[in-house]
Amino acid sequence: MRARLLASTAAALLASAALAAAAASARAAPPRPENLTVAGGAEAWHADTGFSLSWSAPAGVPVPTTAGYRVRDSEGRVVGERRVAWFAGRVYPVTVPRIPDAYATEVWFEDDVGEAGPPAVTTLRFDDRAPGPVAPEAPPGWIGRADFPLRVRMEHPATPWPRAGIRGYAATVDGLRNGSPCAAAGRCSEAETTLPGGAGDDVFEIPSLPEGTSYLHAVAVSGAGVSSAAAGQATLRVDLTDPVTRLAGALAGWTNRPVPLVARASDAGAGMAAAGALGPFTAIAIDGRAPAVATGDTVAADAIGEGEHLVAYYARDAAGNVADGSAAGGAPGHPPAAAWVGIDRAAPTVAFANAQDPRDPEAIEARVSDALSGPDLPRGGIGVRRAGSGDRFAPLPVERRGDGGLTARWDSDSYPHGEYEFEAVGYDAAGNRATGDRRANGERMVLANPLKATTKLRCAFARRGVRRSAPYGRRAPVRGRLVTGLSSPLAGAPLRVVERFAAGARPATRVSTVATDAAGRFAFRLGPGPSRTIELAYEGGRTMARASGRTLRLDVRGRVALRTSSRSARVGGRPLVFRGRVAATPGTIPAKGMPVQLQFRLGRRPWSAFRTVQADALGRFRYAYRFADDDSRGARFQFRAYVPAHEDWPYEPAGSRPVLVRGY
Repeated sequence: MRARLLASTAAALLASAALAAAAASARAAPPRPENLTVAGGAEAWHADTGFSLSWSAPAGVPVPTTAGYRVRDSEGRVVGERRVAWFAGRVYPVTVPRIPDAYATEVWFEDDVGEAGPPAVTTLRFDDRAPGPVAPEAPPGWIGRADFPLRVRMEHPATPWPRAGIRGYAATVDGLRNGSPCAAAGRCSEAETTLPGGAGDDVFEIPSLPEGTSYLHAVAVSGAGVSSAAAGQATLRVDLTDPVTRLAGALAGWTNRPVPLVARASDAGAGMAAAGALGPFTAIAIDGRAPAVATGDTVAADAIGEGEHLVAYYARDAAGNVADGSAAGGAPGHPPAAAWVGIDRAAPTVAFANAQDPRDPEAIEARVSDALSGPDLPRGGIGVRRAGSGDRFAPLPVERRGDGGLTARWDSDSYPHGEYEFEAVGYDAAGNRATGDRRANGERMVLANPLKATTKLRCAFARRGVRRSAPYGRRAPVRGRLVTGLSSPLAGAPLRVVERFAAGARPATRVSTVATDAAGRFAFRLGPGPSRTIELAYEGGRTMARASGRTLRLDVRGRVALRTSSRSARVGGRPLVFRGRVAATPGTIPAKGMPVQLQFRLGRRPWSAFRTVQADALGRFRYAYRFADDDSRGARFQFRAYVPAHEDWPYEPAGSRPVLVRGY
């Protein structure tokens, strides 16, 4: 029984094993992973040993339980293997040895009994070697405006190169002496790789730079983004400004002699130190001809011929900046500085007008002409002298006209009768001088004086001649006549009346005007005032000569008044008080006052002064007098105030009306 049971059990186990084997042979193998991806790309080189892999399982297949990956070097040796849960779909880090190489990597799925499916394959590229340093081949010396855009070639790093190769170069320019073109030490991103075209993409173009010193920093970048251990440096000294060039010798305006010109240049940047034919120079070009050029900062040239000359001057500094109008960097350059020089060696021509203007014969007209530099009228003039005298020409007041004309005013009334000759002096703008004593038609410039019609002025006091006396405050009549020729009246002519008052008067002079009537006559009354002389004058006109009348003299007597406190006076009694006042035009009495004599007489005897008193500035005076002599009893005295002549009193001497006083 026991034996049958064992046999039956064994048979069942064999049958179960057979069924399991049959089921295993009928199950499908795990699928190949799909979308196997290396972060950064399978073709890209990486500078880090850790890689990130990701994958996915195909849809519609049994879910695998495990995923595995294996890393082999280029010799086929396994350098890493690992299994992870299938559903991870990503693994990081997949680490490779720190040996630059392209590592083949297999990824597969395994089922729950450990059976592996077919692998997916990719490559992990690792290289952390740095390229050798590069040396930017910057231009020596200064960099000028014409050097832009500036192209700087990168010297290739020394071989052997990293296995990742050379991605290109990173280069930047800034003001830091020791800088780096990339933010991270030893690494440069693709954006920081300025020249990404490989080792042959080795020319760095700089479109522009500011003036001063800048620094170029450059590194080589491997295919893995590893940069040269140290940045190559280049110093860029930039001068974009043209030299400052100044021209000496070019006078403002014209000259009558050759002009020596000297151009001097200075430059605050690259400088103007002479350095051979290719170094700095200074140049002067006259009238567009080939310039005079000298190395360094100074050059000289001469403008010689007559006419206007355009002088261009410029310089080139040590950076090659030059303002000669040539193209710089593909754009038109700055034009040279320029100045004008005018040379005129010929004197101008000077000639008087062919005839005098009958409406204005005293106008002496001359013309200065110059075809090149033109007349310089402010320097011209006209002079006059007695014909044949050989005297120096006396200059006349001259007006200048814009058409080259000079017009002098000859006051012929102030010259004696006779012949007079004239000379005109003219200059051109270059300083050439010329004189002329002839009219434009060749005749000598000689005039006979008088040029104008003569006039005669008669004047006098009415029925009193040229001198008369008048009391204080009286107006004196004056009359007369103005004629021309034999006796033709000058109607409506203005006459100038000048009254010159005696010393001490204020004001000292009074001027007025009176006009003649249709018959050439005039009449007026002088205003009140001190003694004076009167002068009448006709100033003449364009065709009429001046005339003056005889000097008139008016003597004005002063006025003084006197009164007493009583008409009688007791001998030994109360004093008699005299009061009075001197009449005068306001301002004629000095501020300190003036002396007044008190006089007396008996009967018709001469006046005798018994006291001199001082009147104040208003002419007032006062004096108390006591009768003390017994001989005065019964006597009838005449008293008066008398103003004598003195230098500060502009009136004739005058006395007051007498006052009678009886003594008792």
